Amino acid sequence: MKNMIHTFLGVLCAFCLMFILLITSVEAVCYWTPGYFESEYTKYDVLDDLPEMTMDDLLDVTHEMMDYLRGDREDLHVWTTMGGEYREFFTPREIAHMEDVRNLFVGAIFLRRICLAAILLSLLAIRLSGGRLRKVLPKTIFGGTLLFFGAAAVLGLIISTNFNRYFIIFHHIFFDNDLWILDPSVDMLINIVPEPFFMDTAARILITFGAGALVVLVLSFLFMRKNRVCLPPDPSV
Repeated sequence: MKNMIHTFLGVLCAFCLMFILLITSVEAVCYWTPGYFESEYTKYDVLDDLPEMTMDDLLDVTHEMMDYLRGDREDLHVWTTMGGEYREFFTPREIAHMEDVRNLFVGAIFLRRICLAAILLSLLAIRLSGGRLRKVLPKTIFGGTLLFFGAAAVLGLIISTNFNRYFIIFHHIFFDNDLWILDPSVDMLINIVPEPFFMDTAARILITFGAGALVVLVLSFLFMRKNRVCLPPDPSV
């Protein structure tokens, strides 16, 4: 019974760690990749679909938008020069939609904190119940990571078969309105982040997450091999 509890807690740690890695991968791509937005804007000729505007001004708007999503800015009323006119970049509909998006970003950061707390509590519970972390964690982290990574890989493959369809499903799941359906002739947001932009970003996030998960798999496997050689028998078993 005790071994089953330890296994459950170890696998819970693995899943929480994967969620932390996934959320951090989103941050890494959106916030920590120098020149990412500029390269995407250039790649898809975004400025061609906007009223006369410089790349520097567009990057300033993007910086303010990302600060807003992260919770570092109170509102999304961003002003810039477009077509020789100093005007507000986002329309009221875009601002309302981005409030929903912000809730997702802030919620993800909160979820990461919950996952971290769950890991610490699970480690404490294993230790207080007489389990040895060096014995329990490597095999449960390895198994749990493999399971999560496999499920994520299958999901990624399914989404890649029809990105637009699952992109719409995603919005229906996480939003209870149609504010995300924007008009490119009026709304600027859909012009600066077209569908291929989201596909590139999703691919980068999955690659970053996959690299992190692979590191966890390798380290946990190496610790499992080391335990077979170094650890004495567990008297509690």
